[in-house]
Amino acid sequence: MSAAPHPVIDPVELTRDLIRRPSVTPADEGTMDIVERLLTGLGFHCRRMPFEGVENLYARRGAASPNLCFAGHTDVVPTGAAEAWTAGPFEAEVRDGVLYGRGAVDMKSGIAAWIAAVSRVLAGGDPPGSLSFLITGDEEGPALHGTKRVVETLMAEGEVIDACVVGEPSSQHALGDTIKIGRRGSLNSWITVHGKQGHVAYPDRAANPAPVIARLLARLADHRLDDGYQGFQPSNLEITTIDIGNPAANVIPAEARARLNIRFNPTHTGDGLIAWLNAVAGEAQAESGLRVTLEHLCSGDAFLTEPGPFVTAVQDAVEAAAGRRPEASTTGGTSDARFIRAMAPVLELGLVGQTMHQVDERVPVSEIEALAEIYRRVIVTIFDRA
Repeated sequence: MSAAPHPVIDPVELTRDLIRRPSVTPADEGTMDIVERLLTGLGFHCRRMPFEGVENLYARRGAASPNLCFAGHTDVVPTGAAEAWTAGPFEAEVRDGVLYGRGAVDMKSGIAAWIAAVSRVLAGGDPPGSLSFLITGDEEGPALHGTKRVVETLMAEGEVIDACVVGEPSSQHALGDTIKIGRRGSLNSWITVHGKQGHVAYPDRAANPAPVIARLLARLADHRLDDGYQGFQPSNLEITTIDIGNPAANVIPAEARARLNIRFNPTHTGDGLIAWLNAVAGEAQAESGLRVTLEHLCSGDAFLTEPGPFVTAVQDAVEAAAGRRPEASTTGGTSDARFIRAMAPVLELGLVGQTMHQVDERVPVSEIEALAEIYRRVIVTIFDRA
């Protein structure tokens, strides 16, 4: 390797710079400009990919294989009541060695740590392959015009990513104790039973949707979806709201609505669960004589990156840098890994997620530094074994 005169990035100061930009989904507030400027300075070819007002960036350095990608998001969730924070949510205050701010954990620090790691690797010369970044501003929101669209575009163009690390806060109790090699799928469904409004004293002149939706929901909730899948917990269906909106005690309502979410393992697909929900709703409609309509939104199917050279290399690198071997887990919610898995083997590796999305989201600055070193080890180990 020949020495390359690229700047070495400070991950803590970069995290602070990013936090100071209040990039609540879908606002960007200049975060992508910061990332692009730094990556350009490190020799990356940066391509901005805006879709429907959402800022996205794909940056690549090198043309050879393998192409190791890092994926992350610059957008953050709302702060809640700002006065409840002990430090301003976008001031990036460091107090007693701890950095406070929205995005400190999820996941501006992850982006900063990987950029810092890349700068340290490049300071020693060019790696025997390519490095790339896939950064979106639409992970915490609908996720329709972010990573999903970028992946679709890159695949259509023939771009190849050989492996991808997503910087979500995967650690549970100590930095590096857990990586996520899979995630359950998520399906939201909205159910409406259409009845006929009328006076409660004259039920023969009306059609009450309330007992129909109650029986339908009980049938769905009582159904055991599965007993689990290798590496995954059992799928679960949760009713999240039941709404009739009837303020009068003497009126039979015209409609009853409900919403549910299913978190499902690879036993199922979103399409298969949608077909099952529609079938059960059809039975309720036939039994009651009332029209039942459903709408569905599957944000992603379940996926699993099987243990193998990529997962092992990451585990070995984390163990070498942090002194602990991470457990390969599939627990938790969804992430943009669900889109990337169509293009490449993918896993999640990042900070301890205890305070993400909370008031006073925070991280010790020492852990940001440690994460940058873990990421450096990951990059070097993967290229050494390529």
